[in-house]
Amino acid sequence: MDFSIRPEIRALLDRVAAMIRDEIAPLEAEYHAEIAKGDRWAYTDRQAEILEGLKARAKDAGLWNFWLTDSDRGFGLTTVEYACFAEEMGKTPMGAEVFNCNAPDTGNMEVFERYGTPGMKDRWLAPLLEGEIRSAYLMTEPQVASSDATNLEMSCLRDGDTYLLNGEKWWASGAGDPRCKVYIVMVKTGGDDLPKHKRHSMIVVPADTPGIEKLRPMQVYGHDDAPHGHMHIRFTDVRVPAENLLLGEGRGFEIAQGRLGPGRIHHCMRAIGQAEAALELMCRRGIAREAFGKPLVQLGANYDIIAECRMEIEQARLLCLKAAWMMDQGDARAAAPWISQIKVVAPRVALKVVDEAVQMFGGQGVSQDVPLSAMWTHLRTLRLADGPDAVHRRQVARAELRKYTQQKM
Repeated sequence: MDFSIRPEIRALLDRVAAMIRDEIAPLEAEYHAEIAKGDRWAYTDRQAEILEGLKARAKDAGLWNFWLTDSDRGFGLTTVEYACFAEEMGKTPMGAEVFNCNAPDTGNMEVFERYGTPGMKDRWLAPLLEGEIRSAYLMTEPQVASSDATNLEMSCLRDGDTYLLNGEKWWASGAGDPRCKVYIVMVKTGGDDLPKHKRHSMIVVPADTPGIEKLRPMQVYGHDDAPHGHMHIRFTDVRVPAENLLLGEGRGFEIAQGRLGPGRIHHCMRAIGQAEAALELMCRRGIAREAFGKPLVQLGANYDIIAECRMEIEQARLLCLKAAWMMDQGDARAAAPWISQIKVVAPRVALKVVDEAVQMFGGQGVSQDVPLSAMWTHLRTLRLADGPDAVHRRQVARAELRKYTQQKM
C-alpha cells in the first residue's frame, strides 16, 4: 500500500492548511455569533460577507473542488490524497465549504456528474460546482427504521410524464439553508413483489416544487444547526417530471453505493481533523493552565491520556488511509468492509479525544467559549449518519465470517 502524496499535491495541501490556520479559523467565532442575530434561517450581511469572501479567495487561489477525484474537472487527486485534504478541512467547521468540498453537496455533485442528464448538469451541477447554490440529500424517514434502507416507504408513482411523490423525510441536512435549491430523494417506485434492492429509485426534486412543506428543523442535543439545518419535510402530491428520475426505476441502491462509499471516507477523515484540533487544544490548555501549583499536564494521568490520544489518532488515520487506498484500487466491493471499519472507528476515536479535551478545560469545555461541545455533538451524530455503528459492525463481522463458512449469514 502506498499512502504517499505527490509533491505538487503536497504543495496544494500546504496552501489549504495555511488558509485554514491564517484566514478561516480566526473568523469562525464571529461567523457563528451572527446566527443569533435576527432570522436564524437567513444569513446576516456580515455572515455572508465572511463566508462568500473566504470562498472567493479560495476560488481565486485555485483551491477549489478538490473532491473531484475521478473527474477531468478536478485536480486528479487519488482518494488517499483527497483524504489528507479532508482531514485538514475537518479542523474547522467552515473549512470544507470554503473550498467547495462540503457535504452533502459533494455527494450530490458526484451523483449529478455520474448519473445526471445534460439538463441536470446545466441546471444543478454547474452552479453547485461554482458554490452558488446548496443541495440536500433526502433518504431517512421517521416512520421506518431507515438503517435498513429497504424499509423506505416514500411513494413515487408514475402518472403520465410525471411522478407523484407522497411521504415524509427527516434529517435532510442542509435543507434549512436558504441557498438550498435542489433535493436528491430516495423513493419507492416498485412493489413488494420485486427483489428488495430493486424497489427504490432516486429522483431530483427542485426545492421550490409545490407540495413540499418544511415541518421543523431537527434538533441535535438541543441545537438546530441553523442556518444549515437538518429538516423534517413532508411531500404532499409533489409532482416532478419523469425525466428527473436518475438512471431508471429500481436503481436507487446502485446510485447510493456509488455516492456513500467515498463520502464515508471524507466524513471519517474530517473526524480525524477534529480529533487533531481537540488534541492541540488539550495540550495547549494543559501547559498553560495551573492547579495545585503545577501545570495541568503534570496532574493525574494527563501524560498517559495525551499519549493514548496521539496513538489512537494515528491508528485511526492509518485505517482511514487504507480504506481510501482500497477505493483507489477500483473495487468498491472489496473496499466496503474497510469503509465500514473506519465508519465505526474514526468518530469513536475522535469522540474520545474531544471528551478528554473537555475534561482538561473543565467547565469551559462544555461552554460556548471553546469549540469542543460543538465538535462532540457533531461527532456523536456521525456515529449515526451514513449508517449507525451497529450496521457497520454487522458488515465487518459478515466479511470476517465469510472467510470461514459459505453459510448464508
